[in-house]
Amino acid sequence: MFHLLNALAGIASIYQILIFIRIILTWFPGFGFGSFYFFLCAICDPYLNWFRRFRFTRRGVFDFSAIIAVVVLSLVNRVLKTWARMGGMRAGIVLALVLNSVWNIFLWFGGFFIIVLVIRLVAYLVNANIYSPFWHFVDLIAQPVMYRICRIFFPTRFLHYLARIIISIFVLAVLVVTVGALVSMGTFFLANLPV
Repeated sequence: MFHLLNALAGIASIYQILIFIRIILTWFPGFGFGSFYFFLCAICDPYLNWFRRFRFTRRGVFDFSAIIAVVVLSLVNRVLKTWARMGGMRAGIVLALVLNSVWNIFLWFGGFFIIVLVIRLVAYLVNANIYSPFWHFVDLIAQPVMYRICRIFFPTRFLHYLARIIISIFVLAVLVVTVGALVSMGTFFLANLPV
């Protein structure tokens, strides 16, 4: 059983690497990658398309289904490795791994939005050309996050653009740290539940 679980975990790791390569190659649509690209599409797209069918994985022009697909595959890989290492699996450990994987999705999004907002803050402070297509794209990502955060904490006040950026960065950073600590405690508690 140990060898079978390790082999399955190895296959999941290789598949995860292939999916990463497939995702990165989609960033360069004009290049002809040849038969390797079609091979990747044939083996990775059925799995990725399964997650694309859910509406909540898309927000506007952004498709986050690939991130969720990779996290699910990573969860399966971790469960298989843990099961092989421990010789069995307790429900608390599975729940801890699931909680940790869900947290990784939210951590990725939180980190992504913090980075986008910091880039926007730096651009604002150095008076970058805000009318270029790049800054329009950055604002397309940043504005909904800033709007929602400021609407929660300051629903009736008008805030200057700089204040909205700084408040949004601060709130997201505090949320990431606080929820991360709670998830760590919850993961520790779940993993140490008696059988």
